[in-house]
Amino acid sequence: MTAPAERRMSRVDTAWLRMDNDVNLMMIVGVWLLTPAITLEALRERIETRLLKYERFRHKAVADAMGASWVEDTDFDITRQVVLETLPKKRGQTERQALQQRCGELAVTPLDPDRPLWQFHLVERYEGGSAIIARIHHCIGDGIALISVMNSITDGGNDPPKRRRKQADDDGDQDWLSDAVLKPLTGLAVKALDMYGSGVARSIEALSHPREPLQGSLDMAKAGLQVASDLAALALMADDSPTRLKGKPVGRKVVAWSEPMPLDVVKVVGKALNCSVNDVLLSCVSGAIGGWLRDQGDNPDGAEIRAMVPVNLRPLEKAWQLGNRFGLAPLVLPIGIHNPVERVYAVRQRMNQLKGSYQPLLAFGVLAVTGLFIKPVQDVVLGLFAKKTTAVMTNVPGPKEPLKFCGSTLRQTMFWVPASGDVGVGVSILSYGGGVQFGLITDAGLCADPQAIIDRFEPEFQQLLMLSLMLPWGDTPAD
Repeated sequence: MTAPAERRMSRVDTAWLRMDNDVNLMMIVGVWLLTPAITLEALRERIETRLLKYERFRHKAVADAMGASWVEDTDFDITRQVVLETLPKKRGQTERQALQQRCGELAVTPLDPDRPLWQFHLVERYEGGSAIIARIHHCIGDGIALISVMNSITDGGNDPPKRRRKQADDDGDQDWLSDAVLKPLTGLAVKALDMYGSGVARSIEALSHPREPLQGSLDMAKAGLQVASDLAALALMADDSPTRLKGKPVGRKVVAWSEPMPLDVVKVVGKALNCSVNDVLLSCVSGAIGGWLRDQGDNPDGAEIRAMVPVNLRPLEKAWQLGNRFGLAPLVLPIGIHNPVERVYAVRQRMNQLKGSYQPLLAFGVLAVTGLFIKPVQDVVLGLFAKKTTAVMTNVPGPKEPLKFCGSTLRQTMFWVPASGDVGVGVSILSYGGGVQFGLITDAGLCADPQAIIDRFEPEFQQLLMLSLMLPWGDTPAD
């Protein structure tokens, strides 16, 4: 009998594999809404003929003392990976509310570790069409990579490029880690942080050689403690303002999403205010959270919270290679500024401060390394990030034109970003088909009704739109 195909998992992906805990699973959850309805047979056939061309989706993650490997699932069964889902509705509950409830339940339901770490759930009848809930563990890939893969399985999507046999994932991981992380951090960046020769630099250097195992649990523990002591630069960040969105999660998730806003209109507002689209959208996020806190009887005036924002570290044309290749940038959201114009310029200032920063690389290296060490060391580092952070937030560009899937129109799509440690809020911004929309996932112990925050995004944007229309637009014609 032929041995199953096996490939060493990159150390970065291993880090995300090991970050699951009792209250947060490192699993990306997404929803596709299709019109008209599709069948389970059609979905399984599409997954088999398109998605499984990416060999990682036929592999399971097998952990060992030195890390983990991708091992072919010789007992692969499409009926376990693509399943039928029913939405029992409670009295007075809409179809959308039932779907949101199910997405929240699935967000805290672990994937089978003895199978490939992904699953698709088909709701055959939903709002006159169908809904697909996708669950994919973060170790398979980051948001940019998974958007690329999901687009490739739509009608007319492109198959992944053929790999040369010698072009293994590990080699690509070694090359990009060396160029994007090791060299900058052991050069100007580390010197600027006054950390040259420290454990962070040595540990990141180890990351750039994924074929060489770390030496034993004792050495891993010692290196982990050194990494923890080298977090001084990140530790200097002030703690977040205390709000009801920070605290100990209970491990129950609730999700919500908005209706799309016209992206062209968002761009017009950004141009009128001399801000980017991101500045406008993040200002709406800040205003919505601040307004919701006021609705709860809190006073957020002057308060700021920090969101960890993924920063892509790879060329977009290589997104199909899967894996995790992003850093994390700490973005401060001015939730305590009530004036929408003042708030959007405050966001712009904070975004400009992050440009050219080495913090994403440092945070990437630290998180990637600590994910490989013993659990107590990992928890120390993730606990530090959680103390400094209220939310994880990501902004992913999707296709500009609506897509087709199995002959049906993909009318709406949304995904929810997972959070690590004790962080209990995830904000997702996704552009698709000429619109842009917000998604929110919260721990029920911190915010039991994220839809109440989502419902404030549109009014916040309308305020900026109205103020933009009041600005002078060019020269006034003479009488």
